[in-house]
Amino acid sequence: MTIKITTFSILLFFSANLFAADNRIKVELPSHMRDHMLSNMRDHLLALQEITRYLSDSEYEKAADVAEQRLGMSSLESHGASHMGKFMPKEMGAIGTSMHQAASRFAISARDAELDGGLHKAFSALSEVMQQCVACHSGYRVH
Repeated sequence: MTIKITTFSILLFFSANLFAADNRIKVELPSHMRDHMLSNMRDHLLALQEITRYLSDSEYEKAADVAEQRLGMSSLESHGASHMGKFMPKEMGAIGTSMHQAASRFAISARDAELDGGLHKAFSALSEVMQQCVACHSGYRVH
């Protein structure tokens, strides 16, 4: 009986969320810009996966390099940030800038973790990166 109730509760939860209104701000982009932005975001997700794998393998320098080159302030030119920013709401751009800054801070923390073996600061900094991703995806959707 408990299994049936639990299963029913899970199904009810997911079905309720399927029909929930999407109240995020819709950001209209030219199709080529939308595709470019979505490609960047997929690469950000892949970079986060690579970073966590490197951290789990105690390869802190590699984690730092991925963070800085693909997410940090050093990545802005390769992502086309200067021309992308013109198309997004100011607040969305601010979240993106905060994410890039947080990634650069993470890179420093990861390198420090290699020196002193302390991962607490590195994971805290990585959480700040992901917090910006969550904020942006919770508030905006590209179209």
